[in-house]
Amino acid sequence: MTTRATTTETAATETATAANPPRRFSFLRNAIALQTLTVFLQAISAGLLLTSPFGATLHSVGARVMYGASMLHVLAAVLAWKPGGGPARPVWHASGFLVLASAQVVLGVAHVPSVHLPLGVLMFGLSVLALARR
Repeated sequence: MTTRATTTETAATETATAANPPRRFSFLRNAIALQTLTVFLQAISAGLLLTSPFGATLHSVGARVMYGASMLHVLAAVLAWKPGGGPARPVWHASGFLVLASAQVVLGVAHVPSVHLPLGVLMFGLSVLALARR
C-alpha cells in the first residue's frame, strides 16, 4: 500500500515539476534585467542632467548603453526562440522595445522632453513587466 502511495506522489511531483519548471537565470532573463537596470539609470542621470554639470555627458553615455542593452535583449530573444524552439512572442516584445528605444533617442536628440520623459517612464514599466514575466 505504501509503495503505491509513494509512486503516486512521485508521479504527481514529476508532473508538477514538468508543468512548472524551476526558474533559472537564462541569457534572456539576464538581458532583460540589464535593460531594466539601464533604463532606471537613465532616469537617475536625467535628474543629474538638471542639477549637475556632468549630467548631460552621463545621460548621453547612458543612452548608448541602454540602446545596446535593448539590442542585446533582441539577440537573446532570437537565440531563445530559434535554436531553442521557444515561443516567438519575446522576439516581438524585444523588437517593440528596440523601436521605443529608437524613438527615445530621436526625441532626446531633438530635445522634445514633453514626449521623451513619458516615453522613458513607459519603457521602464514595460521592461519591469517583461522581467517579471520571465
